[in-house]
Amino acid sequence: QLSTLTITQATRVLRSVFSFPNPVNEVAARSVAGMVVALTLAIIFTGQPWLMILLAYGFLARVAAGPTLSPMGLLATRVLAPRIAEDRPVPGPPKRFAQTVGLIFSVTALALYYVAGSMAAAQGVLAILVIFASLEAFVGFCAGCFVFNRLMAWGLIPQSVCEECRAFAA
Repeated sequence: QLSTLTITQATRVLRSVFSFPNPVNEVAARSVAGMVVALTLAIIFTGQPWLMILLAYGFLARVAAGPTLSPMGLLATRVLAPRIAEDRPVPGPPKRFAQTVGLIFSVTALALYYVAGSMAAAQGVLAILVIFASLEAFVGFCAGCFVFNRLMAWGLIPQSVCEECRAFAA
């Protein structure tokens, strides 16, 4: 019985760590986007490829576990957002989709540099990431969320995910 209890507790802990919040605090999401802009610009202007690993890790951590394993996510949710404004809850699934798109961009940049050997191509991909992260951070427009909502309207997002967003919006 002790091992069953331990397995149950371990499963509960893993689920709490590896889950994406729903709802998400819009203020924290925009704060993370601002940090992504800063880090990505640092990569572009310094040409330090190892920073791309940090960028990709951050996106991977946020996709897999929300803010719990992401230094940027933790800084945004625990320090910055509470000092900037009151929580503004928004549905989580579109934000997770947007983080997945960021992960794809950052991993593409890594591959362009480390596999194809082209820092210029990696910087080009990162420049696009800066544009979209800047829209989120400074204008409040989440392009990934926009695409997610279009996919949902076209029926390309599973009904269970749609219900999560609709339940929150109600």
